[in-house]
Parts: sequence; C-alpha cells; structure tokens
Amino acid sequence: MDKLLIRGGRPLEGEVTISGAKNAALPELCAALLTPEPLTLTNVPRLQDVNTTLKLLRNMGARAERDEAQLDTVVLDTSTVTLPEAPYDLVKTMRASILVLGPLLARFGQARVSLPGGCAIGSRPVDQHIKGLQAMGAQITVEHGYIIAKAPEASGTHSQRLRGTKITTDMVTVTGTENLLMAATLADGETVLENAAQEPEVVDLADMLIAMGARIEGHGTRRIRVQGVERLNGLVGTTSHRIVPDRIEAGTFLCAVAATGGDVVLRRARADHLDAVIEKLREAGISIESGDDWIRVRSRQRPTAVSFRTSEYPAFPTDMQAQFMALNCIAEGTAKVTETIFENRFMHVNEMVRLGARIEVDGHLAVVHGVPKLSGATVMATDLRASASLVIAGLVAEGETCVDRIYHLDRGYDQMEAKLRGIGADIERVR
Repeated sequence: MDKLLIRGGRPLEGEVTISGAKNAALPELCAALLTPEPLTLTNVPRLQDVNTTLKLLRNMGARAERDEAQLDTVVLDTSTVTLPEAPYDLVKTMRASILVLGPLLARFGQARVSLPGGCAIGSRPVDQHIKGLQAMGAQITVEHGYIIAKAPEASGTHSQRLRGTKITTDMVTVTGTENLLMAATLADGETVLENAAQEPEVVDLADMLIAMGARIEGHGTRRIRVQGVERLNGLVGTTSHRIVPDRIEAGTFLCAVAATGGDVVLRRARADHLDAVIEKLREAGISIESGDDWIRVRSRQRPTAVSFRTSEYPAFPTDMQAQFMALNCIAEGTAKVTETIFENRFMHVNEMVRLGARIEVDGHLAVVHGVPKLSGATVMATDLRASASLVIAGLVAEGETCVDRIYHLDRGYDQMEAKLRGIGADIERVR
C-alpha cells in the first residue's frame, strides 16, 4: 500500500495547474448512458474514481477509453450497452456509482444497481434518489443489497418511460439532484426539482445535457425545470464538453500555501466557485488575487484562526472543512469549526493530534487551539479530504511525516504529490 513521505517546513512557490472536477466528471461520464451517440469529455482528471467509472461502463458493454494522445480526453460510446447493471465489486469503493441509476432507467427502462460504498464519513442514504424515481413512476425494490428498478410502460406503447412530476427532496443532495436531473431529461412531460443542489458541478452537468439537446431551466437555483425529450445527442469534435475546474482541489492548494507560506498562482482555477473559502482565507490574513481562470495566493506571516460552519453551496463546503482545519491548527488564536453535513467528518482530528495539534471535539463542533508548530509523525488517512488535510499538516510540520492509506487521496486528487513537488514541497510516494 502506497504512502507519502513529507519533510515539512518549506514555503511553496511557483505555479500549479488545477485539474477537472471529480464531482463533475463522475456524473458526466454516467450521462453518456443517456444517448446511443458518442460523447467526448475533455479536462477529465486522472483519478481512481474516474477509472472505476470507466470500468463500470465497460462492464455494461460500453466503449469508454482515454485518448492516448491527450490523456485528459475520454471518448464514450454506450450504443453497445447490453447489461444495465452496476455490480457490487465495482460499486463498493465509490458512492458516485449510484449515478448510473437514473440514466439507465431513463434510457433502458430498467436497472440493477448495488447499494454504494465510498468514504466512511457518515450516513449518506440513497433514499432521496429512490423516492424521486418512484415519484416518476418507477417500480423499485431493494433485494440482496441491490436496487432493482423498472420504469413504467408509456401510455399507448410497449416502451418503458419515466413520467415527469414535481419532486421535493427532504434535504439538499448533490448526487440526488444529478440522478433525478439526468432521469428527467428523457421522461415524459415536465419534471420540477425542488430543493435542488446549486453546486457548480450540478450546473456543469446541466450545461452539458443542454448541449446534448436536453431542455433544462433554473440550474444553479433551488428549482430546476426539465422538459423531457425523446432522445439526446452525442458530443464530439468541436462540440465536446470540457469539465469545469475542481474547486476543491483549488481550495486544497490555497490552504496548503496559506499554511506553509509562499506565493503560488493556480492556473485553470475558478475563484467565483470558491467565494466562501476565499472570504475565510482573507479573514485569516491571506492575500488572494484572481482573474477569470487563475488565483494567486500569498502568505508571508502566521495566519489568524478563523471559525466557520459548513453548509450547502454557496456556503462553506464540507469538502474543505478538514483542509481549513489544518490551517487553523497552526494559526494564531482559537477557532470553532461546525460540521453540519456529515456526522463522522472529524475522523482526521485524532491523526492531527498525533502531529501536535490541539483540538477538542464535541459532537458536530471542533474547537481548534492554534499552536506555533507541528511535529512530524506517522498518520493514517481515513477518507479522501482527511488525506488532503494530513498532507497539508505534514507540509507544515517539522521533521518527517508519513501519510499512510493514501489510496483515498488517489480517488480524488490528480497527481497531488507531483504538483506539490513542482511548487517546492519535499514530498515523495513510497510504494
């Protein structure tokens, strides 16, 4: 199992290029199931979760390959799909595999999808996906760990087709919004999604579906309207879809520079997708400048501790909580961090304490008392974003830090250690 060895204490300087967003790439790869025509995606990050999704599509009979000349380009063709199924062996490591459920039901009228796995950061039930699809007429049962779903027969025909309706989810759910949005594109009539997620990745998916011929309004707001169409088109050549930059990767690098000190320009980064994070970094005394596709971060002094509360977009993202906590660990003063999305998302705290951090946890609240320095130690990653926070802490700590179980990191960060080395970090992967 791979590990990262980090010798901390170096400021970061230079430029780093941000990859495409994992949380946009995964639903957009699954959206290829909505059309029998080829679909080309560019700016696709090289991640384990992307590889798992490609393998899942191939298992169904699709052709899904990276362009050998341009590794960030993926060409998909689902005209050959014969098995509308997502087996447990492929689904168990990745929660996002549930995103094939809506497209399979919409186009093929049936699906058999294993209940998903992924990071152990708390309960993330798929009941909102199931309730929404049932409201669209689907017959769904859960048997032996699998979701078995069938679309209703369209009136006057022998084909199976979902029916448009109004769906109000009990909570804001990103993957739930994406699944129901994709299903609605081929449903009969109008679907209205209330309490919809507003994340940039949802907007990017909707923009791609519109380019494929879907009729969607209101994406990026709490209410999305979808008029179902008979079929969607593919996207190839000049019409291929470019995946939006990864705001969480960008935010992670912003926190790394803020914690270690230095001056770094992030290329292909969208500051407008990180308003809440950038506001808190400025509150901590960090200098941030930005343009249309770049962000410059400069840190020349010890940051000030900043309290924050996670919530749905456009508020502070739960996926940045652990990384910002690493910054607070070495900041001046005391900060309160409130986690409102996932109940188990403080699992990185015990590992940070091993590095010398002073953190007290009480339920959904963590109180972080900043210390002048951390000291290197061996720590273990428990989930994707916890991995990133431990890397940041290791970059700050005196001596050597070993981050174990970094397969979590490879699920969501494209060549993270190589990018950090490129801006001055002393970091290496040990196989």
